[in-house]
Amino acid sequence: MEKILEKIYKHHTENEGNIISLLQEIQGELGYVPEEAVDWFSRKLDIPASRFYGVTTFYAQFHLQPRGKNVVTACCGTACHVKGSDKLLNGLIKELELAEGESTTADKKFTLEKVNCVGACSIAPVVIINNKVFGKVSSDRLLKEIRGLKEKERED
Repeated sequence: MEKILEKIYKHHTENEGNIISLLQEIQGELGYVPEEAVDWFSRKLDIPASRFYGVTTFYAQFHLQPRGKNVVTACCGTACHVKGSDKLLNGLIKELELAEGESTTADKKFTLEKVNCVGACSIAPVVIINNKVFGKVSSDRLLKEIRGLKEKERED
Protein backbone atom coordinates (compact mmCIF):
# COMPACT_ATOMS: atom_id res chain seq x y z
CA MET A 1 0.00 0.00 0.00
CA GLU A 2 2.93 2.31 0.72
CA LYS A 3 3.88 2.47 -2.99
CA ILE A 4 0.33 3.35 -3.99
CA LEU A 5 0.13 6.09 -1.35
CA GLU A 6 3.49 7.51 -2.43
CA LYS A 7 2.27 7.64 -6.05
CA ILE A 8 -0.92 9.43 -5.00
CA TYR A 9 1.06 11.82 -2.81
CA LYS A 10 3.38 12.70 -5.68
CA HIS A 11 0.45 13.35 -8.01
CA HIS A 12 -1.35 15.36 -5.31
CA THR A 13 1.61 17.64 -4.60
CA GLU A 14 2.46 18.14 -8.29
CA ASN A 15 -1.12 19.14 -9.10
CA GLU A 16 -1.86 21.08 -5.91
CA GLY A 17 -4.90 18.94 -5.18
CA ASN A 18 -7.34 19.39 -2.32
CA ILE A 19 -8.69 16.91 0.22
CA ILE A 20 -11.58 15.87 -2.02
CA SER A 21 -9.36 15.15 -5.02
CA LEU A 22 -6.92 13.30 -2.76
CA LEU A 23 -9.69 11.12 -1.33
CA GLN A 24 -11.00 10.47 -4.84
CA GLU A 25 -7.55 9.26 -5.89
CA ILE A 26 -7.22 7.03 -2.83
CA GLN A 27 -10.63 5.50 -3.44
CA GLY A 28 -9.93 5.17 -7.16
CA GLU A 29 -6.77 3.17 -6.45
CA LEU A 30 -7.93 1.15 -3.45
CA GLY A 31 -11.69 0.92 -3.96
CA TYR A 32 -12.38 2.67 -0.65
CA VAL A 33 -10.66 5.01 1.81
CA PRO A 34 -8.90 2.84 4.40
CA GLU A 35 -8.00 4.16 7.83
CA GLU A 36 -4.31 3.45 7.17
CA ALA A 37 -4.37 5.77 4.12
CA VAL A 38 -6.04 8.56 6.11
CA ASP A 39 -3.45 8.22 8.89
CA TRP A 40 -0.59 8.15 6.37
CA PHE A 41 -1.75 11.31 4.57
CA SER A 42 -2.59 13.01 7.85
CA ARG A 43 1.02 12.60 8.98
CA LYS A 44 2.54 13.35 5.56
CA LEU A 45 0.52 16.52 4.92
CA ASP A 46 0.18 17.62 8.56
CA ILE A 47 -3.61 17.71 8.24
CA PRO A 48 -5.68 16.33 11.11
CA ALA A 49 -7.28 12.98 10.29
CA SER A 50 -10.59 14.47 11.43
CA ARG A 51 -10.59 16.74 8.35
CA PHE A 52 -10.32 13.68 6.08
CA TYR A 53 -13.07 11.88 7.99
CA GLY A 54 -15.26 14.98 7.92
CA VAL A 55 -15.13 14.99 4.12
CA THR A 56 -15.52 11.22 3.70
CA THR A 57 -18.56 11.09 5.96
CA PHE A 58 -20.17 14.17 4.42
CA TYR A 59 -20.03 13.03 0.79
CA ALA A 60 -21.85 9.81 -0.11
CA GLN A 61 -19.33 9.07 -2.88
CA PHE A 62 -16.69 8.05 -0.33
CA HIS A 63 -16.61 4.69 1.40
CA LEU A 64 -14.62 3.79 4.49
CA GLN A 65 -15.12 0.05 4.07
CA PRO A 66 -14.29 -2.22 1.12
CA ARG A 67 -17.16 -2.63 -1.31
CA GLY A 68 -18.19 -5.57 -3.38
CA LYS A 69 -17.49 -5.97 -7.07
CA ASN A 70 -21.23 -5.66 -7.73
CA VAL A 71 -23.10 -2.80 -6.06
CA VAL A 72 -26.85 -3.08 -5.52
CA THR A 73 -28.52 0.17 -4.48
CA ALA A 74 -32.03 -0.09 -3.13
CA CYS A 75 -34.18 3.01 -2.87
CA CYS A 76 -35.98 3.29 0.46
CA GLY A 77 -37.77 6.59 -0.19
CA THR A 78 -41.46 7.04 0.51
CA ALA A 79 -42.73 5.96 -2.92
CA CYS A 80 -40.46 2.91 -3.01
CA HIS A 81 -41.35 2.02 0.57
CA VAL A 82 -45.07 2.17 -0.23
CA LYS A 83 -44.46 0.00 -3.33
CA GLY A 84 -42.63 -2.72 -1.36
CA SER A 85 -38.95 -1.87 -1.09
CA ASP A 86 -38.79 -3.55 2.35
CA LYS A 87 -39.80 -6.87 0.79
CA LEU A 88 -37.16 -6.40 -1.93
CA LEU A 89 -34.48 -5.59 0.65
CA ASN A 90 -35.33 -8.60 2.79
CA GLY A 91 -35.16 -10.84 -0.28
CA LEU A 92 -31.80 -9.37 -1.27
CA ILE A 93 -30.36 -9.81 2.21
CA LYS A 94 -31.46 -13.43 2.21
CA GLU A 95 -30.23 -14.12 -1.34
CA LEU A 96 -26.84 -12.50 -0.68
CA GLU A 97 -26.59 -14.19 2.71
CA LEU A 98 -25.65 -10.94 4.39
CA ALA A 99 -24.96 -11.14 8.10
CA GLU A 100 -26.89 -8.86 10.45
CA GLY A 101 -25.67 -5.29 10.03
CA GLU A 102 -23.36 -6.14 7.11
CA SER A 103 -23.67 -4.57 3.68
CA THR A 104 -20.93 -6.44 1.79
CA THR A 105 -20.79 -10.18 1.29
CA ALA A 106 -17.89 -12.06 2.87
CA ASP A 107 -16.45 -12.87 -0.57
CA LYS A 108 -16.56 -9.15 -1.55
CA LYS A 109 -18.66 -9.94 -4.63
CA PHE A 110 -21.73 -7.87 -3.62
CA THR A 111 -22.49 -4.73 -1.67
CA LEU A 112 -26.07 -3.81 -0.82
CA GLU A 113 -26.61 -0.15 -0.08
CA LYS A 114 -29.82 1.53 0.98
CA VAL A 115 -30.45 5.12 -0.07
CA ASN A 116 -33.17 7.55 0.92
CA CYS A 117 -34.22 8.43 -2.61
CA VAL A 118 -32.91 8.03 -6.15
CA GLY A 119 -35.38 10.53 -7.59
CA ALA A 120 -37.29 8.06 -9.72
CA CYS A 121 -40.52 7.90 -7.76
CA SER A 122 -42.69 7.41 -10.83
CA ILE A 123 -41.11 3.98 -11.42
CA ALA A 124 -41.05 2.81 -7.77
CA PRO A 125 -39.81 0.51 -6.41
CA VAL A 126 -36.36 1.18 -7.82
CA VAL A 127 -33.15 -0.83 -7.50
CA ILE A 128 -29.90 0.07 -9.21
CA ILE A 129 -27.50 -2.77 -9.98
CA ASN A 130 -24.04 -1.73 -11.15
CA ASN A 131 -25.42 1.62 -12.35
CA LYS A 132 -28.29 0.03 -14.28
CA VAL A 133 -31.71 1.21 -13.10
CA PHE A 134 -34.52 -1.28 -12.59
CA GLY A 135 -37.91 0.39 -12.11
CA LYS A 136 -41.17 -1.15 -11.00
CA VAL A 137 -39.02 -4.11 -10.08
CA SER A 138 -40.57 -7.25 -8.66
CA SER A 139 -38.91 -9.68 -6.26
CA ASP A 140 -38.75 -12.33 -8.99
CA ARG A 141 -37.08 -9.99 -11.49
CA LEU A 142 -34.63 -8.74 -8.90
CA LEU A 143 -33.62 -12.20 -7.75
CA LYS A 144 -33.21 -13.30 -11.36
CA GLU A 145 -30.77 -10.42 -11.95
CA ILE A 146 -28.82 -11.17 -8.78
CA ARG A 147 -28.63 -14.88 -9.52
CA GLY A 148 -27.43 -14.08 -13.03
CA LEU A 149 -24.61 -11.98 -11.58
CA LYS A 150 -23.76 -14.72 -9.10
CA GLU A 151 -23.53 -17.22 -11.95
CA LYS A 152 -21.30 -14.86 -13.91
CA GLU A 153 -19.06 -14.45 -10.84
CA ARG A 154 -18.68 -18.25 -10.61
CA GLU A 155 -17.64 -18.40 -14.27
CA ASP A 156 -15.01 -15.64 -13.86
